[in-house]
Amino acid sequence: MRATSRRKPPAKELKRDRLELRIATSAKALIQRAMAVSGLTAGDLAYEGARRVLDEHERMVLTGANRDAFLAAVLNPPEPTAKLIAALRRHRDVMG
Repeated sequence: MRATSRRKPPAKELKRDRLELRIATSAKALIQRAMAVSGLTAGDLAYEGARRVLDEHERMVLTGANRDAFLAAVLNPPEPTAKLIAALRRHRDVMG
């Protein structure tokens, strides 16, 4: 398990919106225990959980053969094709 920094929502942003949900009694107890242990509010815990989910979603993790194939391609890239060279030239002409 990797350590993550505890980030809170931006302090300058006013808390105007509400999010209401129905949860199981066991989920409520778990959230209350997490609040007591961490000192965070339920909103801060929800924010942190959402941030972690998105952080993990945006990170690519490769293992085994996939990792080996990726590293081989990075360390020994194939020669650019004629189509790629033409596309890069067009891009340079358009973008400067």
